[in-house]
Amino acid sequence: MGEPTPSFGGGGSKGESGGDYDYLIKFLALGDSGVGKTSFLFQYTDSVFNGKFISTVGIDFREKRVVHRVPGPDGSMGRSQRVHLQLWDTAGQERFRSLTTAFFRDAMGFLLLFDLTSEQSFINTRNWLTQLQTHAYCENPDVILCGNKADLEDQRRVSEDRAREMAEKFGLPYFETSASTGQNVAKSVECLLDMVMARMERCVDKSQLPANKNGLNNNSRGKGLEYGEQPPSGSSCPC
Repeated sequence: MGEPTPSFGGGGSKGESGGDYDYLIKFLALGDSGVGKTSFLFQYTDSVFNGKFISTVGIDFREKRVVHRVPGPDGSMGRSQRVHLQLWDTAGQERFRSLTTAFFRDAMGFLLLFDLTSEQSFINTRNWLTQLQTHAYCENPDVILCGNKADLEDQRRVSEDRAREMAEKFGLPYFETSASTGQNVAKSVECLLDMVMARMERCVDKSQLPANKNGLNNNSRGKGLEYGEQPPSGSSCPC
């Protein structure tokens, strides 16, 4: 599609909840109804778990402030960036699908969740990836695949090997997570943030390239990364 990379909201703004930040980053949690998207986000922002299932109606979001460390050229931690994260929680039901996809273009990264105890939710991740390729800011946006409810090992229907095989096929980092225990919840979000910030750094670098003979820089088309493209040297993504 070659869509331009979305705005990252930099510039020392003040967020809705007050306080300065360097970047406003929006993530979208996707997946079938019941895979645990809402509980996952609550665990990340508030470190709490509510076992009661309440289906999200339409769109909701949570917020968190974090400090992102930019890796230096030698692999050491460089400057810090204050990031205001908006984590959008989407309805998984088909009847809300048009509303959900309307938010795709405004998100910089995506957390694609499936339920390790549900074979169908795993199969449907392919459909969600197709939706992303159609509606996101580019054909190959930054996506993390999360097999949620890892704490329910005795109810598992999707093996780790099988999930990793699919993740590797699409070039996606994969985490087995638990909204109940917190397993890999923060780690998966941090990995996605590393990917998005690295993409932004590359966009900034390309925007400063010399103009070509037509007066346009070499990033004028704003082409997104391909699935499976290797991150730049020194990436701090823990995945």
